[in-house]
Amino acid sequence: MTLAVNTGVVPAAGGRAVAARLAWRDLRGGLRGFGVFIACVALGVFAIAGVGSVAASLNDGIGKAGRLILGGDLAFSLIQREADDTERAFLAAHGTVSVAATLRAMARPLAARSADPTATALPATLVEVKAVDEHYPLFGTLATEPPLSLSALLERRDGSFGAAVDPLLLTRLGLKLGDRISIGAAQFELRATLTAEPDKLAGAISLGPRLLSSEAALRATGLLQPGSLVRWQYRLRLPQPQSGDGAVAALEKLAQSDFPQAGWEVRSRSKASPQLERNVERFSQFLTLVGLATLLIGGVGVANAVASHLARNRDTIATLKALGAGGGRIFAIYCTEILAVALFAALIGAITGAALPFVITGLFGGLIPLPVEPQIDSQAIALALAYGVLTALAFSLWPLGRARDIPAGTLFRDQVAGGRSWPRARYIAGSAAIVIALAALAIFTSYDRRLAAYFLVGAAAVFMLLRLVAAAVMWIARGAPRAKSTVLRLAIANMHRAGTLTPSVMLSLGLGLAILATLVEIDGNLHRQFAAALPDKAPSFFFIDIPAAQVDRFDSFIAAQAPGAKLERVPMLRGRIIAANNVNADELKPPERSRWVLRGDRGVTYAQSVPPGSRIVEGQWWDASYSGEPLVSMEARSAHDLDLKIGDTITVNVLGRNVTARIANLRAVDWENLGINFVLVFSPGIFDGAPHSDIATLTFADGGTPAKEAAVIRALGAAFPTVSAVRVKDALDAVDALVGKLILALRAASAITLVAAALVLGGALAASQRFRIYDAVVLKTLGATRAQLTTAYALEYSLIGLATALFAVAAGTLAGYFVITGIMEFPFEWVAGGAFEAVAIALAVTMVIGLTGTFGALGRKPAAVLRNL
Repeated sequence: MTLAVNTGVVPAAGGRAVAARLAWRDLRGGLRGFGVFIACVALGVFAIAGVGSVAASLNDGIGKAGRLILGGDLAFSLIQREADDTERAFLAAHGTVSVAATLRAMARPLAARSADPTATALPATLVEVKAVDEHYPLFGTLATEPPLSLSALLERRDGSFGAAVDPLLLTRLGLKLGDRISIGAAQFELRATLTAEPDKLAGAISLGPRLLSSEAALRATGLLQPGSLVRWQYRLRLPQPQSGDGAVAALEKLAQSDFPQAGWEVRSRSKASPQLERNVERFSQFLTLVGLATLLIGGVGVANAVASHLARNRDTIATLKALGAGGGRIFAIYCTEILAVALFAALIGAITGAALPFVITGLFGGLIPLPVEPQIDSQAIALALAYGVLTALAFSLWPLGRARDIPAGTLFRDQVAGGRSWPRARYIAGSAAIVIALAALAIFTSYDRRLAAYFLVGAAAVFMLLRLVAAAVMWIARGAPRAKSTVLRLAIANMHRAGTLTPSVMLSLGLGLAILATLVEIDGNLHRQFAAALPDKAPSFFFIDIPAAQVDRFDSFIAAQAPGAKLERVPMLRGRIIAANNVNADELKPPERSRWVLRGDRGVTYAQSVPPGSRIVEGQWWDASYSGEPLVSMEARSAHDLDLKIGDTITVNVLGRNVTARIANLRAVDWENLGINFVLVFSPGIFDGAPHSDIATLTFADGGTPAKEAAVIRALGAAFPTVSAVRVKDALDAVDALVGKLILALRAASAITLVAAALVLGGALAASQRFRIYDAVVLKTLGATRAQLTTAYALEYSLIGLATALFAVAAGTLAGYFVITGIMEFPFEWVAGGAFEAVAIALAVTMVIGLTGTFGALGRKPAAVLRNL
């Protein structure tokens, strides 16, 4: 820094202006030494701004594509029944109506397979049937290969209805276009494959490939039996003059008031897919927290960079003090400088993050199955800037506070004089206040505040523990017995001497590895839960849509086809909770874990005795001959979260009829056995005469084999063509694949923390380069070879990396255990692969970066360095 003074003394007046002017003069000389500082802040801000911008673009895209996703301005959904004439007339009076019915059914080939004969083809497979009318789709375009009009695609020819299918169906059954299949009593010709289904995003998770057919074809299958699990959706397109948001909201309200017992679920275009929006919010929240963790890791680099910058300017600081500048003035000058650099770095991150939605849509727009509407989200950018600047300031206050106490006498010494190792209390309090502000900002802007709080508490705990572990490692290295090997002795000494890399490596790399290890443990346990542990005790099949009039024949059929297997069968209807204790369901606010109970319709049943897999925890079960007022047994946790107790009432709409029952008892349910379990079990007699079907599970004593399962499926098609079989392993595989993709995406996103760790480590190496060169030159002069020094440094980095990895594995395992057992409520099992992965990454990162930074020091010629000591 070049100073121009007239009086020989730095003036006391105009403090802020003088500080700003001196800071600007220093910055005009360039940003040498701030590379890691800028990179760390920019990276964290980029992650937060990018995630927020992409999430906002997705939400905006979903909102603007609401009609397309929903299939109309409004959608009225009914389960197990069609709309009656009055309801249909009401809808038709307000616009154009398109009807679609969805259900699961079994598809079976009708002729010899014409695909690859070497492929493994199934005798039948579960399909997701969607039957549409001539008005489909009201919005958007249905795309098939080859392109066909809707009438040509679905019309009946030569005794077969047309169908468009997911290409996966062709693969599973070993078929090609032009082949025929049967579903129930109807035959279908596979005329095209589906390439774009405009309303696909509005559906739930699919357990089988899609098959699109006509409504007439569905009726010909014979699957529309009383009580069949068919969802009827009536999409409504309002006439253009009356299609505004106000008209949509008014019609939704009118439909609910005119048909209070219809039991339909009404969704408008503004909430076309609430579940999709919730998933986007949850995913973006986690990635935002990962960005915040990246900033936390980068904070170590910020602190190191600030400390290095102040060390390089210690002569300037001492000169300013000799000229009369006080400690407060010194702090103001360099704090202004650091804030300017932090804002510059944050702006770089915010600008690149804001551009991310545009880059993604430009490069991968055709591959993304979600509607993305690129936009610049000012709120996300402002939040990211706040995070970046506050984080930089929080980690800078400590070295800045120490800088104010550098004595003027330092100017006349070759090294910094020993001073305060801790800054003054005001700077410690300031750092703490900023950290608290950051935490509050993260929690109150999160979708799930509880999860955000847990994440931040865990990250802070890991960060503090890493600092303690680093101190412990240095203490152990300092007290270790003197090694006989000179190389090992040098490596151990480097781990605890002044300027050691141990704290920087452990603080930066440890948190990133702990997050990675946590995700690995969660991933491994979920995979084990879905693919390993459950099939040992889970049924092989779920059978749905068993006609109530044929249950005895079905039981006899299963006994003959699977002797010794266990069959459990219960009646099932679908119902939607609309009130509890006369409080509308929309006004109930249960915790997140139980909100699913109120979303849409749920399976309900009635029973004379306690269902298998349940046990009474409160209250009494009714007698087998009970015939009094309607009673219901409720799953205990759901009741607790809804603030319900014995004697309270709950109202459920079933088949267009509101049923109010009093809670007689609460049950603990073993959901993990994948048996038939219900939140609500009613007393007998309530649904007498109501059309319904049965569902059943089949469990083989030996777990079953593919041959046994195929034989059951083949025989089922001939004896009960309207009954659908859901193979449990296929359902688990579908869920497991979805979870696996989600975890993979999270792990990839979390890798950004390792990038930040690498930057911090590189910065720490750069800061210590002068000492490394000094050591290398002196040791070479004393006879050490380049190979010995390289080995010593490799040992040093390996030991630090190993200690970091061991802590990260322990922290990640503990965090994974909490998530699996406390949040997901699954049994936990340690996944050793996660430990080895963390160890390998830690060793690789520290070795590669450490040795790369050291080679420069090892290559310096002793004579040139010694002449300048």
